[in-house]
Amino acid sequence: MLGVSIGVMGPTLSANINPQGAEPAVGRAIPLAIAIATVGVLLLSYSFVRLSQHFNTSGSVFGFVGATLGARAGTVAGWCLLGTYLLFGMSSAYSAAIFSTSLIESLGLLSDPPNWLPHLIALLVLLAAAVITVFPARRGADLLLWIEGATVVLILLISAVVVYRISTAHGPQGQEFTLSVFRPAEGTGSSALFLGAVFGFLAFAGFESAATLGEEAREPRRTIPRAVIGTVLIGGVFYIVTSAVEVMGFGTRSSDLARLHASGSLYGDLGAAYLSSWVGDIVTVGTTVSALGGAIGCLIGASRMLLSLSRAATTRETVVTRVSERYGTPVGAVGVAFAVMVASVVVFGWVARVPVALPWAWIGTVGTLIVLVVYLLATVGAAGMLMRTRRVPRREMIIPAATVAVLGYTLYRNIVPYPTGAAFWLPITAGAWIAVALAAVLLSPTLVRRIGHRLTEEEGLA
Repeated sequence: MLGVSIGVMGPTLSANINPQGAEPAVGRAIPLAIAIATVGVLLLSYSFVRLSQHFNTSGSVFGFVGATLGARAGTVAGWCLLGTYLLFGMSSAYSAAIFSTSLIESLGLLSDPPNWLPHLIALLVLLAAAVITVFPARRGADLLLWIEGATVVLILLISAVVVYRISTAHGPQGQEFTLSVFRPAEGTGSSALFLGAVFGFLAFAGFESAATLGEEAREPRRTIPRAVIGTVLIGGVFYIVTSAVEVMGFGTRSSDLARLHASGSLYGDLGAAYLSSWVGDIVTVGTTVSALGGAIGCLIGASRMLLSLSRAATTRETVVTRVSERYGTPVGAVGVAFAVMVASVVVFGWVARVPVALPWAWIGTVGTLIVLVVYLLATVGAAGMLMRTRRVPRREMIIPAATVAVLGYTLYRNIVPYPTGAAFWLPITAGAWIAVALAAVLLSPTLVRRIGHRLTEEEGLA
């Protein structure tokens, strides 16, 4: 169960690309921003532990929200998760595109890939994810987990070599071992740290997946809490250590951090610089496969959520509710989710014509802001349930309160001071998606109640 949770989180993907997103905000203090996110997720895990102990079912986070806060809140959470799955699916496809483009350059196939190439690769990744989702391979998930595990081992080996080299001598460009990576540079305030922490929270997306295995697990009231907390602890240590190694391995000077930010594969570049180019290429291949797995997982989640929402909204058969008779997969919902993702990639790649790293960062930020709202709802729901049932000492209620404070402050710091430039639209986009669900709650309460009850029942939490 622990292995499945870590696999869903995709540590090799996150370790190899998320630090680049945090660098413009926090500079060398990337590990500190990730440590802040780790503390927040560790506090958050308490709520999922208590919820999994109370609800011994296959319910996911939106099901928990519906069961503890009511059908309306469950509907809002379900809609938010649909948006998160769609956004993180596109983010995973873009990650695979960035890694693939880096590999193409490393192998000397193209010295200056055209701007449209990574967008085309992202489309191909989404197509592959859609095909695998509709026609599932029996051993495909096991293969992805094995590749993920092997890549983690290789990343740890590269980390050991980098630390040894910079501790006993110097790196290729004179890099040295330094703990300044845990200290913000002058002028980097708390607002910047919590902006960077968004990419730390993004790395933990899916950590709560163990809480959905209540019906399959043996002694779920013991094993699920251990798996949830274990996933956060192992993931947190891994992310903090690898991000520290990455910053020290590239260097802490402005020019070094610029190279880190521009890297298409952090451990691919470190492996090539400190060991051999083929080592870096193997890591890049592994993380590309991990990104494909992330896209598949998000497409599965988005199609499942879309199917549930559609069935709850209408009793008639529609394109969205169509299910394959042979494979039992929701082909209609997969097609709709796939079309939405493809349309977004086409807009960014061939209409706006922006470099691939920009939509990756934008999409990841918006998705994280939305999922933080869902996590806030789950925390409030867990706190309310614990107060009603009085199953824990009152002093433990400080943990959900601290969770709300950390998550709330992270959201606040992503809005105040309000971002400028292209980032101006990111909080607006996240808020607009959430506003759609809130408007539905206000304008059609009967429909929303039906949807909320249906979702809660399907999750086994009614």
